[in-house]
Amino acid sequence: MSADARPTPILGSGIDAPVAAHYGQPHAEQRALEQGTAVVDLSHRGVVGVTGPDRLSWLHVLTSQDVASLRPGVSTEMLFLDLRGRLEYDVALVDDGATAWLIVEPGLNTGLTEWLNSMRFASRVEVTDRTDDIAVIGSTAEVPGWGASDGALSVHAVWEDPWPAIAPGGFPYSAAPDPEDHPGADWSWRLYLMSRAELDRLSEVLPQGWRLAGTLSSEALRIAAARPRQLVDTDERSIPHELDLLRTAVHLTKGCYKGQETVARVHNLGHPPRRLVQLMLDGSMHGLPEPGSELVVRDPDADEAALAGARSVGTVTSVAHHHEMGPIGLAILKRTVDPEAELVVRQKDAEGAVTELVAASQQVLVSPDAGNIVGRPQGDFLRGARRHL
Repeated sequence: MSADARPTPILGSGIDAPVAAHYGQPHAEQRALEQGTAVVDLSHRGVVGVTGPDRLSWLHVLTSQDVASLRPGVSTEMLFLDLRGRLEYDVALVDDGATAWLIVEPGLNTGLTEWLNSMRFASRVEVTDRTDDIAVIGSTAEVPGWGASDGALSVHAVWEDPWPAIAPGGFPYSAAPDPEDHPGADWSWRLYLMSRAELDRLSEVLPQGWRLAGTLSSEALRIAAARPRQLVDTDERSIPHELDLLRTAVHLTKGCYKGQETVARVHNLGHPPRRLVQLMLDGSMHGLPEPGSELVVRDPDADEAALAGARSVGTVTSVAHHHEMGPIGLAILKRTVDPEAELVVRQKDAEGAVTELVAASQQVLVSPDAGNIVGRPQGDFLRGARRHL
């Protein structure tokens, strides 16, 4: 693709506002991305570099994942939690043999860098925020010529998403524990780390037949794969169990780390208080529900007034138009909601008045009975964990 043919980006919204939502053909872009012939500009993502001989052993102590012996080029996911086991940073990690590259959602790089530097003590590590000089580019497939010594583009590292495979020491919370039966069984996702200076010529170095796609495309494929995303599908109360992150980002038998008590307590003695679900939305509506919209259980005998006043059982977190599945979404529900229950998305205006009711069916992702459950079941054990902190 020549510079003259470079498409004009239509910028996104929310945390993806700094980059292109699409380039004028969102469905064609989505199909190309799914087929492995497109890349997505994710240069607003944060990148932190950790160097020094102790980098992996040091990160191993701080995080939920076993990374002490991580081999160069092997990708993994790890979490930094607070003392109550709540999610602070969901990190994509790959080490190139000299630098451990930590990739986070937009804006989280600053806080992560500051916190990691505060935890260095005598460890032989250096922590640097590399967001200003390293850009992230996403793709569902390996991009020919990127990363080779004689390639068109020099790449520092490539992270390959382990989702939805069950990592060593992990545990699936999904209704279908076998990764082959998971909605994301065909999910493939790579994050390329390159010099930010290369962004201006990105469209020029794409292989023949490849194109640029926007975040509307990557989000639709992510939602179809039931892949949770921090700052989008999480809030200040999120714990890993609710999002099925124990399958890829938590090693249940590694040594102590901040938040481990809650992780173990909920896993061994109870259930997470909420659960991630996939939504199949009524396609007859105009547009998509807004993230943050409430969900209520649909009573077949209830009229619109009753649904408008019904108690909320959850929140829509992500929505997208999938080129084959139609309007889809992710949501966080109370664990006790019947998995067979039909739902209604309740949209409100700025004054709190209900403006639209949208039918939705739930596809169970995190099972209401998920967990190891040894000893005496305790229901929502998170409150018990708080009393002991």
